[in-house]
Amino acid sequence: MITPAGSQVVHARAPGKINVFLKVGAVMDDGYHDLATAFQAVSLSEDVRAYPADDFSVQFTGSIDTSGLAVDGSNLAIKAARLLARKTGFRGGVHLEIEKHVPIAGGMGGGSADAAATLLACDALWGTAASKDELLELGAQLGADVPFAFTGGTAIGTGRGDQLSPALAKGKFQWVLAIADFGMSTPAVYKELDRHRTRHAQDIFPAQRQPTVDANVLQALRAGDAVMLAESLYNDLQAPALHLAPGLGKVLQLGEENGALAGILSGSGPTVAFLVADADSALELQVALSAARLRVVRATGPVRGARLIHD
Repeated sequence: MITPAGSQVVHARAPGKINVFLKVGAVMDDGYHDLATAFQAVSLSEDVRAYPADDFSVQFTGSIDTSGLAVDGSNLAIKAARLLARKTGFRGGVHLEIEKHVPIAGGMGGGSADAAATLLACDALWGTAASKDELLELGAQLGADVPFAFTGGTAIGTGRGDQLSPALAKGKFQWVLAIADFGMSTPAVYKELDRHRTRHAQDIFPAQRQPTVDANVLQALRAGDAVMLAESLYNDLQAPALHLAPGLGKVLQLGEENGALAGILSGSGPTVAFLVADADSALELQVALSAARLRVVRATGPVRGARLIHD
């Protein structure tokens, strides 16, 4: 669909995320795993522009290859728009233009950011006047990471990761992100984790224990202490993801050999997030990883959650 110049447009932006801590518990009754995670929203964002339309459509632009993304009803942004229309009784449609900068299938919540920004943009475009709590509830129906894309900042997630409580964080953390040229399926990584746990003794992986975020993580965030946070980075999905994509281990090693305080797989991967001490260290690491022919971007966190942008 071509949108006529000068049409009414609403612009919303939502951030990608890094899980600085992710512990996975047992499978719950709804099929999801019980999680305890610490999210940090970072300065790689998704921009959604919503235009009036009679039906629902989406097209993509941005700094990354979007050629493989679905543009039909299976796309999460289209699902978000249709869900809001259904819940509010809105009878029209929307044309979405999404400028993507968060890696696709990279463990950084890009699709979730699309959904959050779409809900916010469509609510404003259509005048449906949904409350923040209503939008958060709709977001949780779309995916476990969508509520955090709304709230942004730093938060603790429990349950599926969608039950959020804000966490105090001081200052800015500097990240260098090595972006893979392939994506990883989140369900596939969880299945590999389950297989790994089945192969090993249950006393090593007690499924009954409810996961919690380590106190050291919260202390490091409150203090704005990158060194302390680096020592506390943890991700239960890292080992199964490395088993599925062993080459990521070399990326982790390369970053830590070139000045990173620590590296961690973001979510289910394959994006590798390196925490560094300051902006100068971030630039040096970016140069070193780029010289190894890796695609690298820098980011800072925490940043604000989904919001309307007045162009």
